[in-house]
Amino acid sequence: MQPTVPSADGTITSPYSVEETIRRLDEVVRGKGLTVFARIDHGSGAREVGLDMQDEQVLIFGNPRAGTPLMVARPLVGLDLPLRVLVWSASDGRVWASYQDSAFIARRYGLPDGLEKNISAVAAVVEAALRPSR
Repeated sequence: MQPTVPSADGTITSPYSVEETIRRLDEVVRGKGLTVFARIDHGSGAREVGLDMQDEQVLIFGNPRAGTPLMVARPLVGLDLPLRVLVWSASDGRVWASYQDSAFIARRYGLPDGLEKNISAVAAVVEAALRPSR
């Protein structure tokens, strides 16, 4: 059964494997001067405890200069920061990159006008990483 993707997420199909997509995301993030805080390999974690699941990894990244003003204004936005992209393999073999849409995050936490721009780069990061001409 294919999972339902919430409308608050941006989800884009990737022409690359999960591993290659994460590598490309990491490269773009670092190239934009952002900090990679963590890379979590859910699939590997599952296999380590004898469970089977599709490949799935999360890249967590951001910029404290951009995120801190949001958390000062609305501390609970820290539930969604730093930014993250989930890269996962569906049962049909397709690979997807999913992320929280910045407008959704802004509405969810009632961010003051002008602060959404601080987190709007996530869509551009994903699109740049998946661009075949890179």
